[in-house]
Amino acid sequence: MRIRRRAPGEGRRTGLYRTRLDDTWQAAGRRLGASAVGRLWGRLSAADFFGHSFQLASLAFLCFFPFLILVTGAFGQDAAKVMAGWLGLDEQAAQAVAGLFRSDSGSVTLTLVSASLMVAGAVAVAGTLQGWYQFLVGVPPRWWRDLAAQLAWLAALVAYSAARAGIGAVPGSRLSILSGFVLAVFFWWGTMRLLLTGAVAWRFLLPAALATGTAWTGLGWFSSRYFSATIVANNQKYGPVGVAMVILSWLVAVGVVIHLGAVVGHELAGRRATRSQR
Repeated sequence: MRIRRRAPGEGRRTGLYRTRLDDTWQAAGRRLGASAVGRLWGRLSAADFFGHSFQLASLAFLCFFPFLILVTGAFGQDAAKVMAGWLGLDEQAAQAVAGLFRSDSGSVTLTLVSASLMVAGAVAVAGTLQGWYQFLVGVPPRWWRDLAAQLAWLAALVAYSAARAGIGAVPGSRLSILSGFVLAVFFWWGTMRLLLTGAVAWRFLLPAALATGTAWTGLGWFSSRYFSATIVANNQKYGPVGVAMVILSWLVAVGVVIHLGAVVGHELAGRRATRSQR
């Protein structure tokens, strides 16, 4: 077996090439970190937006949906129609979602304990979102004022759900998308103002509301073209469990959209404030 001998200076040249390559990667990393995309990713990573998105999705799936079904039923609304309007589903996919909400014609008995747990779960969803907004802008908790804001936001969310379901029935996709975008901007604008208990000015929250409304509308457009076919396919293959899996993945996407819109809007508002100070 032959042993290859290194030429004089070969090891030093190899080390020099590795050093240059490492320097190139580090310089590229520094440039990326200093860019707008790098700063945005840094803010999202610092806020653990993936973890918070999964936490929000799990709480919404386990706790908020029963509350939504109960409240929409109390006001004579169809919970399946509300859900289909949120996802922007077509008729076939909406029927598959409606299969998750089938119940007997008899009255539903709800004990005080189960009702309390249902409301507490819905408040936990609102509290999770509120805590993340407070962390993002640096607003300290205000305890009882926070609880009042959470309850008020739940009422606003139910009203928004009913309005969104009505918009989904408006003929014409462009009109539906435009009206849904305007409604989403105002809803998330009021959401941040309400959950932050008025500690942040309206004008500072407007960029985040616009960014969240844009991402929210984009998610609705994407879900209307992707989730409808996926729900129908999963319903045929796995039954209601497959439909629930798609809804859970959509909830994770909702969490990502909310976090992304808030961080982008916060960065834009911070830049505008810096320019005005200069």
